Amino acid sequence: MNKTLYISIAVVSVVLGLMVAFQFRTAGRVDSGVPIDRVQLLTTELKQIEKEYTTLLIEANDLESKLAQAEKGRPEASQAVQKELQKVRQIAGMTELEGPGVEVTLAPIKKEDLQAGENLFTVRDEDLLRVINELRGAGAEALAINGQRIISNSEIRLAGTFIDVNLTRISPPYSVLAIGAPDQLESALLIKGGLVDTMRNWGVAVNVAKKETLTVPAYKHRIHIEYAKPLKEEK
Repeated sequence: MNKTLYISIAVVSVVLGLMVAFQFRTAGRVDSGVPIDRVQLLTTELKQIEKEYTTLLIEANDLESKLAQAEKGRPEASQAVQKELQKVRQIAGMTELEGPGVEVTLAPIKKEDLQAGENLFTVRDEDLLRVINELRGAGAEALAINGQRIISNSEIRLAGTFIDVNLTRISPPYSVLAIGAPDQLESALLIKGGLVDTMRNWGVAVNVAKKETLTVPAYKHRIHIEYAKPLKEEK
C-alpha cells in the first residue's frame, strides 16, 4: 500500500517537473523573439505594401494599354489632323468649293435702253461691296467676283475707271458667285425696296439667278503677314 503511494507521488512529481520545465522554456522563447505588438504592426505594414503594389500594377497596366492604343491610333490621329487642316483651308478660302447658290450679274444699262434721262451711275466698287455684304449677311459660305475669291482681306476698290479685286483689274459685266442656300440668298437681294431695287433705280442692270451647282475658285494670291505672329503659350 505504501509502495503504491510512493510510486504515485513520484509519477506526479515527474509530471509536474516536466510541466514546469516546459513552461519556462516557452516563456524563454517568447521573451527572446519579436514582441506581439511589433508583429501586428509589421503585418499591417505588409498588407498596406501589398495593397499599394496592386494599385501600382493596375495603373501600369492601364498606361501600357493607353500607350498601345495611341500607337495603334496614330494613322487615325494623322487623318483627323489632315481633315481639320482641310476644313481650315476651306474656311480661309484656299481651296476651290462647289455647291448650290446664286449668281448675281451687274452691268450698267445702256443709254438707249433707258426710257428717259441719262445713266447717272455705273457699277462702282461700292455697289459690289454692298452685294457682297448682303450675301454674307444672308449666309453665303463662299464668294467670288469675276473669278476672284473673296476672303477676309480681299480688296474691292476703284482704280481710275476700273475696279480692282485682290489687286486684279476686272471689267463689266460683273459676276458675283455665292455658295449657300439659294432661296435665302435670292430673297435677301430681291426683297421689295432692297438693294437690287435701289441699284436698278440708279441705272444698273441686276440679275439674280439660283444655281443648283456652281464653282467658286480658290484664293490664288499670296497672303503676307508682316506684324501678326502666333501667340506663345506660357509654360
